[in-house]
Amino acid sequence: MGGTMDGTKQQRRRGNTRQRIQDVALELFAEQGYEKTSLREIAESLDVTKAALYYHFKTKEEILVSIFEDLSRPMEDLIAWAREQPHTLETKQEIIRRYSEALAGAAPLFRFMQENQATVRDLRIGEMFKTRMLGLRDSLIDPEADLVDQVRCVSALFTLHAGMFVLRDLEGDPEEQRAAVLEVATDLVTQAHRGSSGA
Repeated sequence: MGGTMDGTKQQRRRGNTRQRIQDVALELFAEQGYEKTSLREIAESLDVTKAALYYHFKTKEEILVSIFEDLSRPMEDLIAWAREQPHTLETKQEIIRRYSEALAGAAPLFRFMQENQATVRDLRIGEMFKTRMLGLRDSLIDPEADLVDQVRCVSALFTLHAGMFVLRDLEGDPEEQRAAVLEVATDLVTQAHRGSSGA
């Protein structure tokens, strides 16, 4: 990762008020919980008036939905791409690889969702996330696959999710950990594909 590119990206995000609101809100939601965070606190952390915040977002949920939509766009693109592809093993392995990248890019959001499951379930993003997960699942599962292979495909997705949280507590290089999780998830779809194709 080149420091200069990161710096430029940070500046671009800093210059964009809407994104600054999203970043600060997600930080506060993660630190003190969604319920305990007020719009006033978000405005204070940004050093803007509540009216300035209102110009972009009327409610906390609007902020959270916008964060979810922005950070989960790669997931949507991936589902759209997968629908156009043949149901080959290569396609499935590529779906897992790209999903692993999408999760890494949206790590703060997924951590928040994991740690605030009850809140997420009651908000619109719970339903949005479920829809996306079903889309991904359908792109991995062969309709004629037996139950064990269907479970393997779904488990591959959850392996990537679990990897984000479980590995944080383990020693070692995060990139190596991500690669190990990706390998296990890829093994699962490979095994499932072999099972359903009778190979």
